[in-house]
Amino acid sequence: MADQRFDGIKIRNLYKIFGPNGAAHVEAVRNGLSKTELNEKFGLVLGLKDINIEMPAGCIQVIMGLSGSGKSTLIRHINRLIDPTSGEVLVNGVDVVRMNESELRDFRRHQTAMVFQKFALLPHRNVLENTVYGLDVQKISRAKSTEIAMQWLERVGLKGFEKKYPNQLSGGMQQRVGLARALSNDAPVLLMDEAYSALDPLIRMDMQSVLLGLQKEIKKTIVFITHDLDEALRLGDQIAILRDGEVIQQGTSQDIVLRPADDYIANFVKEVNRGRVIHVDAVMSPVAAGHAVNGATVMSGSSIDDAMKLLAHGSATDVTITDPAGKPLGTVDLKCLAAAVVSSH
Repeated sequence: MADQRFDGIKIRNLYKIFGPNGAAHVEAVRNGLSKTELNEKFGLVLGLKDINIEMPAGCIQVIMGLSGSGKSTLIRHINRLIDPTSGEVLVNGVDVVRMNESELRDFRRHQTAMVFQKFALLPHRNVLENTVYGLDVQKISRAKSTEIAMQWLERVGLKGFEKKYPNQLSGGMQQRVGLARALSNDAPVLLMDEAYSALDPLIRMDMQSVLLGLQKEIKKTIVFITHDLDEALRLGDQIAILRDGEVIQQGTSQDIVLRPADDYIANFVKEVNRGRVIHVDAVMSPVAAGHAVNGATVMSGSSIDDAMKLLAHGSATDVTITDPAGKPLGTVDLKCLAAAVVSSH
């Protein structure tokens, strides 16, 4: 279980300019010098521009964008695999940018764990030996590390595979080893850089379900990088969409789909299955005090699809949305639900 006192991640005024003496050009970029102009005039590459994101403890923060948008550059600032040109990266209230070499090494060992797109398993180590690798680095006894690793291997569905080698596993199974290895470290921050992008669609969906199931219990602060909007909408408590190193919009899946910030975001979301993403709460009509619950009901937070299935397979003309205690919050009918599924963009 994650430490409830963990203060999350706060990224403030973060800039990254690749090339010599990038710091001399931050002010010009701040004042409007474009990525193209910076490259043409000075031969420098603008990686990130004025990133400000707060990632609450215990939530999944998705960073998404197309190739070259800066999302992988951003996640590598959190454990300082890349040094920023300017700005702050506060993890649990401590600025990673200001850490010395010893502090940074300790931070990487105990505060963060990373799951990679290419699995990054050691081919000469079996599943168990790969899983205990981070604990070996921390000099934890083999008996203790084996106990911890076996617990996580069972949790990710790999019990009985501990003596297999990576080349004997499917891609999905290899990624489960990577996830078990990261979770064995019990770090409060889990960094996942395109972790599922190399997997086949069905295996990818399965791994998303594994992560969501685990997160209900472990409540890590997870930063998940993806270029896939469906994956972002399914996983993210919060989503930030990047383009050319800038945050174009950030918010919940509901914010992104219902209120796209500009045409770029609208084009992103126009092919989304809105019925699966939009919650009934976003489109319901409020109920009067004392409203009696009759017929079909769904819980607050349910999708439009859930409500439409009830109406399609029953005799009710509307659905009542309730809180966990059964108190009615609002109602929706088929016309209201159908209108929400059709994008206005």
